[in-house]
Amino acid sequence: MDFEHGRYIEPSQRAGMRFMQRGIDGSVIMLNLLRFREFADYSAHPELASEVPITGAEAFNRYIEHTLPFLRKSGGDVMFLGKGGEFLIGPEDERWDLVMLIRQSSAQSFLAFSTHQDYLAGIGHRTAAIEDSRLLPMVELAKPM
Repeated sequence: MDFEHGRYIEPSQRAGMRFMQRGIDGSVIMLNLLRFREFADYSAHPELASEVPITGAEAFNRYIEHTLPFLRKSGGDVMFLGKGGEFLIGPEDERWDLVMLIRQSSAQSFLAFSTHQDYLAGIGHRTAAIEDSRLLPMVELAKPM
């Protein structure tokens, strides 16, 4: 899904192509900014819904539980997980509930992880949880001497 109703949930095909065309050599760090729905919306994946309504944050926790084994097996891991909030410098009306830094061993291993069928079986938890998100792939600069 691309930009939808002022929300960004999934990368566009164009953004994915541009990411791979960067030709990143070595590890990549993904900065994730996430805003959760008040209540998870499982309408796109009813097979994953619980019997009682849950919050977006609870649905995202289910996504993390499902995802971590696949992420680690692919050479990635969570470097940082923290509670967000409002910007000190940035749009005053914008807030992010959760900030994550994910290190992946390479762009190719990230692609293999993100298209793995067993991983994708639980992606509905993420879709149900997220109101809006940003994902910024970063490459570490060489350290000064």
